Amino acid sequence: MFLQRTTLALARRTPSRAIAARPFSSSVIRSNSSKWEVKKEGKILPYEEIKTEDDLIPPGAKAGTIPSDIDHATGLERLELIGKMQGIDIFDMRPLDASRKGTLDNPIIVNGAGDEQYAGCTGYPADSHQVNWLTVSRERPLERCGECGNVVKLNYVGPEEDPHAHDHGHDHHGHPPHEEPKTFADYVKPEYWYR
Repeated sequence: MFLQRTTLALARRTPSRAIAARPFSSSVIRSNSSKWEVKKEGKILPYEEIKTEDDLIPPGAKAGTIPSDIDHATGLERLELIGKMQGIDIFDMRPLDASRKGTLDNPIIVNGAGDEQYAGCTGYPADSHQVNWLTVSRERPLERCGECGNVVKLNYVGPEEDPHAHDHGHDHHGHPPHEEPKTFADYVKPEYWYR
């Protein structure tokens, strides 16, 4: 009720010529800037031809149609979709090797392009226990499951140098570098260490 009265009061106070009928098209700002213009009209580059980030800009949907994922996906999502269209699994989402139990001498290999990677262990044989998430990093590439003893190892496949690393020991935001939190394993005598 209050809203209706407020709306009526505002309508009475507004001059009638300010509400003059105006076509919607004249109120839309049109830009002729070519900054956002798509250069490759309707072309989806194959995976082998993608060289730079500019190659991952989509062509967009044709006028009057609803875009599909490939029409508007950008960046890593677009790279993944283009790879899947050609049968290439960009992020290697296959499950880890569960045909054997990893040991210190022959661990289960986990590929990772970042400084840290998570691996889910369900035991050996597979699904013997609930999922235990193991964290392997470049500093600590080996990790053992606390329930079944399965050992996983990080195989780093990323770039060799961090482009954001600086000489003065801080990242590009001025924060000190990340230090791995101490665990009970850090206090074990060296003669009990594995490697």
